[in-house]
Amino acid sequence: MLADSYGRVATDLRVSLTDRCNLRCTYCMPAEGLDWLPKPELLTDDELLRLIRIGVTLLGIEEIRFTGGEPLLRKGLPGIVAATTALRPRPQTALTTNGIGLARMAPALAEAGLDRVNVSLDTLRPDVFEKLARRRRLDDVLEGMAGAAAAGLTPVKVNAVLMRGVNDVEAPELLRYCLDHGYELRFIEQMPLDAQHGWRRENMITADEILDRLGAAFTLEPADAAERGSAPAEIFHVDGGPAKVGVIGSVTRPFCGACDRVRLTADGQIRNCLFAREESDLRALLRSDASDAEIADRWRAAVAAKLPGHGINDPSFLQPARPMSAIGG
Repeated sequence: MLADSYGRVATDLRVSLTDRCNLRCTYCMPAEGLDWLPKPELLTDDELLRLIRIGVTLLGIEEIRFTGGEPLLRKGLPGIVAATTALRPRPQTALTTNGIGLARMAPALAEAGLDRVNVSLDTLRPDVFEKLARRRRLDDVLEGMAGAAAAGLTPVKVNAVLMRGVNDVEAPELLRYCLDHGYELRFIEQMPLDAQHGWRRENMITADEILDRLGAAFTLEPADAAERGSAPAEIFHVDGGPAKVGVIGSVTRPFCGACDRVRLTADGQIRNCLFAREESDLRALLRSDASDAEIADRWRAAVAAKLPGHGINDPSFLQPARPMSAIGG
């Protein structure tokens, strides 16, 4: 098992397939983009799949979520998914995407065995989308969500970040849209993971504010704690259910005590927390002919050193050097 000294066991592996992205969201990266990882530093398909196999068969990983950057930009993605779902025991598989190109890719991903998708959608207004993402691609995102649902990649979950003075008035509008289309919406507090290091607490829309905005248009009732499990989202039934909405209060309502996640970056580094400032290099072991057992031991040691919490609310908190696009969600 991948256990830490606080009794938590990591069973959920977030696998970043690339640090590249075809959007330039203001809360993630500058308009000109970033210096992408050179190709020789990225894990090959064979290296990536070997680590996934070790995680599943030797270390108790039960769920794989493919992330980026934008994972749909990874060539051969359906093959990676198919090889993952062929493992025994079979892990649950999901993908977090900005939705661009998903309409075209969804059938192949479903055939490969992908179970479901999370799609980022912060606004339904084309002008606001362009302001946030610096691209005119809202229609592509909406088509991608519909394509995923049609391909059976359900439930389609939608991730939304509210920005003060930009899209914060859209919370009820976003929820109504998702309810009407059968999607499950999750609002996420903006976290200090932007490449520009421009995050400011006073600019963040908090979980309480999100609930206040939704409460003006809907009746929300907290779901039973069992419905949440180790998931990051607090779940609320909408207008008596069965429809529901989630709120991920990573900053003001941290859930570190129940965290079961570990992250593998596109260049083969293990991160035991999204906000970790240290990494453990598995790529070097792969390329020095280390055995599966040696790699598994390094992985266990990396998770064992996990801190009790992310520390965002501590005065000594320092934002990690890698931005979200280079870590994976």
